[in-house]
Amino acid sequence: MKRRRARLELVEDRPIRVHRTRFEEERNPPPIQPMTARQAEYLEALGSHPQVIVLGPAGTGKTYIAGTRAADLLRQRRVAKVVITRPNVPSGRSLGFFPGSLEEKIAPWVAPLTETMKERMGDGAFEIAVKAGEIEVVPFEVMRGRTFKNCLVILDEAQNTTPAEIKMFLTRIGDDTQVIINGDVSQTDLRETSGLRTVIHLVKSRMMPIPIVEFGLDDIVRSGICAEWVRAFEEARV
Repeated sequence: MKRRRARLELVEDRPIRVHRTRFEEERNPPPIQPMTARQAEYLEALGSHPQVIVLGPAGTGKTYIAGTRAADLLRQRRVAKVVITRPNVPSGRSLGFFPGSLEEKIAPWVAPLTETMKERMGDGAFEIAVKAGEIEVVPFEVMRGRTFKNCLVILDEAQNTTPAEIKMFLTRIGDDTQVIINGDVSQTDLRETSGLRTVIHLVKSRMMPIPIVEFGLDDIVRSGICAEWVRAFEEARV
């Protein structure tokens, strides 16, 4: 009996090892760090303004930073919902031509944002948030009449909105909501005036307190190849 008691005491005295799971690590990622001065300006604007417009070429981190902030605000319960939208102009076809629900039809269009959020939150947490209605992808076709409150709203590829569409989008915004308008005015696929150009003109001409963060070719961080091609097309004006 004495031997058994001593054996139990030795087992109980052993330190308990706590293992961090991959899910816990994904739920508690370190704060995002800017890679360029312009990214630092973008992050500062997001931390201090309810509306931010961010412009620039591909590969500068516009979408990545927006998706990361969305994931962090949701994970930290600082917003009740994240709303993602973008126009479906590049295909030249209505979403109604594709199979599935409206959410399934627009999913490929917003993949850059949702994949960033999955990477930041973890796949499991992302899917739970989607099922709970905390992450919502809203097609422009069904946005009229909606009001967004206590949420973060991201409009991606805003250069492909018409003035009427971006007006409709901006007048959906309610209280306690942050809006990120993301786009590249040099890559509009519209034959008419871009709604993003209209908004930029209004902000500047009326001196509205909305920061406009403009990335340039020197801010491309995706890869050297990306920067080389963007610069080549820019110089060729293609």
